[in-house]
Amino acid sequence: MRALLLENPHPNADLALEAAGLEVRRHPGAMGEDELIAALDGVQVLGIRSKTTVSRRVLEAAPDLLVIGSFAIGTNQIDLRFAAHRGVAVFNAPFSNTRSVVELALGEIVALSRRLTVVDDALHAGTWLKSAAGAHEVRGRTLGIVGYGNIGTQLSVLAEALGMRVVFYDMAEKLALGNARRMGSLDELLDVSDVVTLHVDGRPGNAGMFGPEQFDRMRPGSIFLNLSRGFVVDYSALREHVLSGKIVGAAVDVFADEPMRTGDPFDSELRGLPNVILTPHVGGSTEEAQEGIGAFVSNKLARYVLDGTTTMSVNVPPLALDPAPAARHRVAYLHRNTPGALALVNQAFAESGANIEGQILGTSGDLGYVITDIGGDLPDEARQALDEVPDTIRLRVLPAGQTEV
Repeated sequence: MRALLLENPHPNADLALEAAGLEVRRHPGAMGEDELIAALDGVQVLGIRSKTTVSRRVLEAAPDLLVIGSFAIGTNQIDLRFAAHRGVAVFNAPFSNTRSVVELALGEIVALSRRLTVVDDALHAGTWLKSAAGAHEVRGRTLGIVGYGNIGTQLSVLAEALGMRVVFYDMAEKLALGNARRMGSLDELLDVSDVVTLHVDGRPGNAGMFGPEQFDRMRPGSIFLNLSRGFVVDYSALREHVLSGKIVGAAVDVFADEPMRTGDPFDSELRGLPNVILTPHVGGSTEEAQEGIGAFVSNKLARYVLDGTTTMSVNVPPLALDPAPAARHRVAYLHRNTPGALALVNQAFAESGANIEGQILGTSGDLGYVITDIGGDLPDEARQALDEVPDTIRLRVLPAGQTEV
């Protein structure tokens, strides 16, 4: 089996996949659709980061593909639903770079509050600009967190440790940590916040959620950060509010259109603005985070290939499994979740004389995933019968006694 890793995930990913018996090939940058389709010929495992899009067209042209690993938090670059219905499981790293993003946000909040970018530019230009005007401690100021997930909650705790008051807004019900207060609406949060920071996910409904109306609502002299997704913010509106003085500082790590490779040219309407920090999507780009992501995602990929485990998959039913014992064959069967599907599976085994020694089923929406351990050999008749079931999406037979990761 072969794995293709794009966009330079940590080298520890190669080690885990090779230990699982895969041949690993790397490509340093992202790939466009046509290039990716050509590269996926004969590839079962694909690893990407945020710049490579795995579209429906790519998935249709890659019949050998079994599993995709996003070596990042986001999975909006992958057509998850269509992947599932092609029998392709998808995994990501929802926790591994959380601390790195939080530390960047905190550092930028302090830097912008103290106008460090302004005095730094002045000294590099040869001007001594010693003044307290416009510089503030973060202690006692109110931080408004939009999106109270893994990153937002950890930022909440650390910001409180710095003496900030914390309010948050999230569409889902979330437990407030420490002294943080949940706000009933985004407008309520904007009314009271000195610093507003976005940590929402990449779902399509978040596109354009922060525009002129929201910037108008922010308090005069406030600070704005976006370390989530570029397409959620109207950066033209941000530019206008920075130039007007309404927003006195901003930090942006993500953009709607980002270069594909390091060294490519970059342009934005935010370039050259005072007290604005622009970073090239490096929120999770620390050596510690990338090492953690490499280990986490590659382990998920290897386990899926070897024993069918789907724990923490973002698009197929999650099943936690032990490696198949040496005396058994494991049948991994992804199917449409229709009444009687499991009965047809077991009928195929019974009529072929296969001895079922263990079985587990998981369902999620219109998908079902059943793992069956067969004692001894798996009759060819059973495999053929399962292939012919109308609701079959993908059938895999995993050899007995595969190596544990």
